[in-house]
Amino acid sequence: MMPLVGNLSDKCGRKALLTLPMIFTIIPLGILAYSRTRNFFYAYFVAKTLTAMVCEGSVHCLALAYVADNVPEGRRASTFGILSGISSSAFVCGTLFTRFVSTTSMFQVATTVAVVAVMYMRIFLPDSIIDDNISAPLLSNENPKVSNSDENSNAELQSSTALPSLPDIIALLKTSPTFSQAAIVAFFSHLADVGLHASLLYYLKARFHFNKDQFADLMVISGVAGTISQLVLMPLLAPVLGEERLLSIGLLFGCAHMFFYGLAWSFWVPYAAAMFSIFFVFAQPCMRSIVSKQVGPSEQGKAQGCISGICSFANVISPFAFSPLTALFLSEKAPFNFPGFSIICVGFAAMIAFIQSVMIRAAPPISSERVNSNCNRMEP
Repeated sequence: MMPLVGNLSDKCGRKALLTLPMIFTIIPLGILAYSRTRNFFYAYFVAKTLTAMVCEGSVHCLALAYVADNVPEGRRASTFGILSGISSSAFVCGTLFTRFVSTTSMFQVATTVAVVAVMYMRIFLPDSIIDDNISAPLLSNENPKVSNSDENSNAELQSSTALPSLPDIIALLKTSPTFSQAAIVAFFSHLADVGLHASLLYYLKARFHFNKDQFADLMVISGVAGTISQLVLMPLLAPVLGEERLLSIGLLFGCAHMFFYGLAWSFWVPYAAAMFSIFFVFAQPCMRSIVSKQVGPSEQGKAQGCISGICSFANVISPFAFSPLTALFLSEKAPFNFPGFSIICVGFAAMIAFIQSVMIRAAPPISSERVNSNCNRMEP
């Protein structure tokens, strides 16, 4: 769904496509805010499953495309980092909020915040439409500005508004070696991240008897450290080191973070490993910034959607691969005594992403080249 949503945002505007997933997000939250009985939970489960097809990751994907529309290439890495830092701060605030509020109030407040977010976006967020000649916002009465004087232009318009197919996505991945390498990095880094999150709670509970409050403390520590790093350190380091080096640094510390969890010999080691988020949070904003520079301005949504789709595919595969492995090595039937073996395997998946990131070389942004070439073709 993400390449589809991203491609539609290129044609219809980011604001129109942002509205749909943000509204859909309200529905499952509203169900639990109203009641949490068995029947309402099943209704929530069905609604969440259906809305997640459109909502899961789409807001983040479209926000990245929106930033790429409005921020020069030289500042995108820093701006993507600030955007991720704001998201991390929201995660920290939400986690802390649930510690002091009752379950009933928690879902009611979450629903209210989701409604306020939609209203704020519709009222205050200016749209960014790449090409007024082929753009028609979904939630307005404007008609597409299509010229009927030239059949060739009509054919080109029809092609540009077509929904992306699998060959289109493959062609997009082949636009440049850098884009393909970034896609590989995205797949393996998300494979590792989801594998860690799917296994860590069970591992820490079995290894050090952690409860949900201690696990929440780890998330808060990691979130606070990552937020400060993305809001303060990344804007300073990105112009100096460049996205490619900062990407490798982030993935390297991500590997170390996972290896520390897998080799933890005392209860305090997971807390120390959580502090590694100061550096491994660099990876995702830098990877997204590299991708944004490899496509033209009218392809930002499709490109970010393609990467989000790859990440979603990794999110599906990862639990199937690492959760059974975690269960095996935490059971009495483990081939050998190594409770953190699955976490170590997750670290090796992150290592593949790190090795691939080292091979990425800084290249002239394709987006600028495409803009210049298009301008040259338009000159008489």
